Amino acid sequence: MVLKRDDTQVVPWRFEYKYRLTVQQYYKVKNAITLYMEKDRFTQKAPNNRYLVRSLYFDNDQFQAYYEKIEGNFGRIKCRIRTYNVLPDNSSLLRVELKNRWGESIEKYSTAVSIADYLGFMKTRHWPNSSNDPILQEFERIYYLRALRPKVLVEYYREGYKPRTNEELRITMDHDVRSCSTDSLYPKPALFKNHHYHIIVLEVKCRREQPPWLSRLVRSHSLKYIANSKYTQGIEAVRPDLVNPY
Repeated sequence: MVLKRDDTQVVPWRFEYKYRLTVQQYYKVKNAITLYMEKDRFTQKAPNNRYLVRSLYFDNDQFQAYYEKIEGNFGRIKCRIRTYNVLPDNSSLLRVELKNRWGESIEKYSTAVSIADYLGFMKTRHWPNSSNDPILQEFERIYYLRALRPKVLVEYYREGYKPRTNEELRITMDHDVRSCSTDSLYPKPALFKNHHYHIIVLEVKCRREQPPWLSRLVRSHSLKYIANSKYTQGIEAVRPDLVNPY
């Protein structure tokens, strides 16, 4: 995936709906949405029409973000750095992201940084080129305010779909979601643990309610809405000692 150096994004408040699909449901849903959706440009270019997404999540030593999610706190913030490559590539850019959640509403702030900037931050805990980037400044502020550290790396292969009309809608299907305990985007070795075998995560992102055709599709395929935090599942995969059975 190619990013521009000034590629800063603010995704307005939106709703996210998540479903777990069996392989059989995946093929049925994939065929059903083709009347309304088409593959986005990243999916079209990717091998097998699935591109890698790899995110390094930050939390403190008390796992505050993890427990806020488990306890269902209304206002939550997530800090992560994302790459689309298995190995460092100086010609590619990374994404630094802040994700706010209020109930089912999401707002995401994202900016592009170089590999050198990422390495500089991981070494000094300061973004070297943040003077004109409020997202990097806020990431760094929260990093120190909450005493954050890199805790878990989550990766998967994504299919992304965009609407054929002007609907404000995005659908993604994530395959082979897995995690490893590391403090790097590019660990050696990378010892990953799968979250769920033979399960595809369907995510619907929209500014308003799901369009009627999509609501009908969800009902006709008996899809069940679930909370599906990849970060939470990643922590539980690599740190089972944190999981309370009750």
